[in-house]
Amino acid sequence: MKRALALTMAALTGASLLAVGAPATTAKAAGTEIRFLNNKVEIDEGLKKLAAAYEKETGVKVTIESLGGGVNTQSTLKGYYQAGNMPDIFVFEGDKDISTWDGLMVDMSDQDWVKDTDAAYTYNGGVYGFPITTEAIGLAYNKAVLDKAGIDPKSITGPESMKAAFETLDSKKDELGITAVVGYYTEPSALWWSTGQHMFASYLDEGLARDDSTYIDMMNADGGPTFDDKRMKDWATMVSLFNQYADQDNLISGTYDQQILNFASGKYAFVTQGSWIGSTIMNDDKDAYDAAGDFEIGMIPYAFEEGQDTILTNTPNWYGIYKDSPNVEAAEAFLNWCASNDGGQKYLVEDCGCVSPFKSCTYVADDPFAQTIIDYANAGKTSAWHWLGMPEGIGQNATGVVFNDFAKGTYDVDGFVAQLQQSIKDYYASKSTGS
Repeated sequence: MKRALALTMAALTGASLLAVGAPATTAKAAGTEIRFLNNKVEIDEGLKKLAAAYEKETGVKVTIESLGGGVNTQSTLKGYYQAGNMPDIFVFEGDKDISTWDGLMVDMSDQDWVKDTDAAYTYNGGVYGFPITTEAIGLAYNKAVLDKAGIDPKSITGPESMKAAFETLDSKKDELGITAVVGYYTEPSALWWSTGQHMFASYLDEGLARDDSTYIDMMNADGGPTFDDKRMKDWATMVSLFNQYADQDNLISGTYDQQILNFASGKYAFVTQGSWIGSTIMNDDKDAYDAAGDFEIGMIPYAFEEGQDTILTNTPNWYGIYKDSPNVEAAEAFLNWCASNDGGQKYLVEDCGCVSPFKSCTYVADDPFAQTIIDYANAGKTSAWHWLGMPEGIGQNATGVVFNDFAKGTYDVDGFVAQLQQSIKDYYASKSTGS
């Protein structure tokens, strides 16, 4: 335990302990059991199918452990580490988590799969993260409802056209058979990641080139966070529109499951979630989705300024191999199989609904967002996920609750902007002092 705590402290203070890469292997360590920790409960069933196929082929058992919803995966992992209970393969969210696990992961630079993707997570010259999908953040829509209302989603190009579309939809709710224009939920204990991270991400990146880090750089400046006040007020005005036209019964305290089920059931024209909901719609909520007519689903930008025309895409997280695992070679072999078109790609794409980040993959997900992501990417209309560069825990402990208070009517737009900025400044200050 003392060694574990010492290593944790070293990692958290930025010590450079990165592991020397273990040799690539194709060994099929029959009888070995690999523990795989995942943070996306919506793909748990698909991952278990993948694991069963791998065990049948190799004799290696892969135990899938999925955490999600309101669970703080990284806090749980830290507890596992201190208890000497680390999984062999575990999930992390790139830059925001790397300081925690610096020195505790295997460098996978020599693995075969690395040459087949541009989405590996690299750090200090090494490869430490295995990607499984590409995800998108934007305003998802029910095309059947928009068609019935006479609204072309491509016509929503800025705040005025978005407001006009919302007003039209709201005036026709009974005719359209919808409960609300938008499924926007702000419950802070379990949906902080949706508001405090993903919705805030649109302020940071909407409409920008992928390599434009202007607004995250302002937040991460040495002198403390600064903001573009005009851009943030324009963005906050869009959030106020969501508050106004949301499902008021669920705006404050609704759950993620309710949000997605209601959208899948055709009760909302829009929903403020990303492409990851496709798997839930096509699996857990399939009966409701079928009953609603298997409507076409698309995504438009969070265009809070006129002409913003990108959705935000990225690999949402990566999987690393724990350096001190007794099963490093078996874990490497498993990830190589997962990347293979003849191996795990079939299950990751077809059963998990992943949009493959691997160039050799020939599978296309039966997922309502897959083609949308491909189309935006091919058109060069994607922005990055610079929110991953925010301090760990900021969504849960600072920004998320401010969205909920805004939805409750505690603040007007200016008050929301002021409180959000102050909460971010306070959180950064607490991180810099170690409190």
